[in-house]
Amino acid sequence: MTATTLWAETALLPDGWAQSVRVDLAGGRIAAITPGASPSGQRLGCLLPAPANLHSHAFQRAMAGMTERRGSGTDSFWTWRALMYRFLDHLSPDDVQAIAAFVQMEMLEAGYAAVGEFHYLHHQPGGAPYADLAEMAARIVAAAHQTGIGLTLLPVLYQQGGCDGRSLGPGQMRFGNDNARFADLWQGAARALAALPADAVLGVAPHSLRAVSKQGLQMAAALAPQAPIHLHLAEQQAEVAEVQAAYGARPTEWLLANASVDARWCAIHATQMTAAETVALAQSGAVAGLCPITEANLGDGIFDGARHLAAGGAFGIGSDSNLRIALAEELRLLEYGQRLRDHGRAVLATPDRSTGRVLYDGAVAGGAQACGRGPGGLRVGGWADMLALDRGAVDLAGTAGDATLDAWIFAGDDRMISEVWSAGRHLVTGGRHHAHDAITAAYRACTQRLRGRL
Repeated sequence: MTATTLWAETALLPDGWAQSVRVDLAGGRIAAITPGASPSGQRLGCLLPAPANLHSHAFQRAMAGMTERRGSGTDSFWTWRALMYRFLDHLSPDDVQAIAAFVQMEMLEAGYAAVGEFHYLHHQPGGAPYADLAEMAARIVAAAHQTGIGLTLLPVLYQQGGCDGRSLGPGQMRFGNDNARFADLWQGAARALAALPADAVLGVAPHSLRAVSKQGLQMAAALAPQAPIHLHLAEQQAEVAEVQAAYGARPTEWLLANASVDARWCAIHATQMTAAETVALAQSGAVAGLCPITEANLGDGIFDGARHLAAGGAFGIGSDSNLRIALAEELRLLEYGQRLRDHGRAVLATPDRSTGRVLYDGAVAGGAQACGRGPGGLRVGGWADMLALDRGAVDLAGTAGDATLDAWIFAGDDRMISEVWSAGRHLVTGGRHHAHDAITAAYRACTQRLRGRL
C-alpha cells in the first residue's frame, strides 16, 4: 500500500481539536500527525476518527419495514423474533452475501469504518450443516472483501432454547452447535478471514445466557483468550426473569460473578439492569454495546447511560437489526433516551465536552475496543479509520470544535459525510462508496427474490 498524505483545516485528535493538520498514512496505519502544517496532499475540511459499528446481524437488513403490522394480540420483541425466524428460513448463502455487502456499504457511507458482525446464521434451513461448516461465515468475509470495511467476525455459539437446556425450536435450528462442532466452525471462520487485510479480527460470541450452557460460555471464552468476546445481556424483562429463576441471579449479576469479565468483553444492549449492576459493569472494563434505534424499535428499554459514564464505563454503538444505518441518529437517540427518562437536557455532556463530543468520543473508543482495533482515534500507529465531514453542509456553517459535532449529530444527518477510510482504504468519496451501484443492484435483485418467496 502506497503512502498517502491528507491535510485538514481542523481535526479531532485524542487530546482535542487541532488546526491545519497533516496526516500521513502508510500500510493502513497513521504514520505521522502534524498540526500547524502547510497544506499538502488531499485537502479536507473537518477530519474525524471513524467509529466501528460494534453489533450487526447483517441478514436482518432485508427485513427492514416488514415487521410493523400488529396481530390480534400484543406485539413485542418475542413476536418480532418469531417473524425473524420465519424470514431467515428463506435465505441462501448468495442472499446473505448480497445483503451483507449492501449493509456494509451503507455503514461505510454512514461513517462507520468497521463492523462487528455477530454472526449466528450458520446452517441450512432445517439445521443441516453446509459441506463447509463455515460457509455462511465465508459469505460475510466475501462481502467485506467487496466493500473494504474493517471486519471483526464474531461467530456465535447457540446451543439451547432456554436456560433449562431445552432443545432448539424450529426457527433456531440454523444457529445450533454443540461445543465440538462450534470449535470446528470457528476454525473454519479463521481460515476464511485470512483472505482479508491485516486489520480483520476474529472474535467469539456466546449468544446469551439463555442460549448457551454454563459450560458453553466457558468454552467460548477460552477458545480465543485474547480476542473480543460479545454476548447479548439483559435486553428484555422476560430474559431477566428466566435467568433469575434458573440461576438465582439476574443476568448481569450472574455473569460478573461467574466469568472473568474485562476489557475484551462487550455486553450488548444491557437495557435491563439495576443501578448497582450498571456501576459494576462499568467498573469491569467491558464495553456496553448500545443499539438505540433497534432498542427503540423492539421496545428493549433505555440504557442507563448517565450512571454508566459517571462510573467510568465504556460504550460503543451498533446497528443490530440494521433497520436503519444512521450513525448520527444512533448517537442522537442515545442522548434523547436519557433526556426522556430523566426529564433533562444535555444529560451526557460534561463541563468540558459538549453532548455531541461525549457521544462521539465514546463511540470511537468503545467501538475500537470492542472490535479489537486498538484504542481508536487519530493517533500515530493506529489504524487509519477516518471520516471527513462536508464543511459546505448548511448546518455546519460557522461551527468550530465541539459545535461541529453537535450540529452534525443533532441538526444534520449522515449526508454530511463526504469521505471515509477504513485502515487507510479510501472507500467513500463524495458521500458514495466506490462500488455503490453494483452492490445496490445485487441487493435489489436479492430482496425482490425474497419477497417473492415470502
